[in-house]
Amino acid sequence: MKVFRLPDQCAAIFFDMDSTLYTHPEYARSQIDLPIERLARLRGKTFDEMNEEITRFRENWAKEHEGQQISLGNIFTAFDISIDEMIKWRKELYQPEQYLTADKRLRSALEQLKSRFVLSIITNNPVSVAARTLAVLGVEDLFHARTVVCIVGLDTCGVSKPNAEPLMRAALLCGAAPETCVSVGDRYDIDIALPLELGMGGVLVDGVEDVYKLPELFE
Repeated sequence: MKVFRLPDQCAAIFFDMDSTLYTHPEYARSQIDLPIERLARLRGKTFDEMNEEITRFRENWAKEHEGQQISLGNIFTAFDISIDEMIKWRKELYQPEQYLTADKRLRSALEQLKSRFVLSIITNNPVSVAARTLAVLGVEDLFHARTVVCIVGLDTCGVSKPNAEPLMRAALLCGAAPETCVSVGDRYDIDIALPLELGMGGVLVDGVEDVYKLPELFE
């Protein structure tokens, strides 16, 4: 875990979903491979050919942007797959129920945080996939503010992280000023860098084991 900034007065915590609230390399890999397999079929290529092409694009993009990462959703738009189509694919392809189970330690940590802060999810997956993932993990009831479900997904704003719009939407849902919010995620360029630029807090985690430690950090 690396803490970049915590606000003096914290009101809300924004969590990335995948590889943050759970650690499951096989499921994480499937979320990359399955869309690439579908794109390969559309282009009449093998998976290996398509994967190599995407890897080259990712590497070239990083070279042109001082080593920064780019999200898979933004890569696919460069390959002429629209955000709407990407949303459809992810709803069809991603099956958290096949990989994940309820996590009592995660629930305990989030319950402690929920007693003090509003919790939100900001994910590059569709809202329905995020909701199903939270349900499988056994924590879906902890991401509400009043009667509002605090999930911002790819289909909420129609843009992939990093982008200011999902962050501002999450702050609005939580009823919190941006400078009182903290973003927690496993990728600096995708989850942390922009929130810091916007005056928010940022905590980089290596997976769910670090999330278990957050109540102690926020004390």
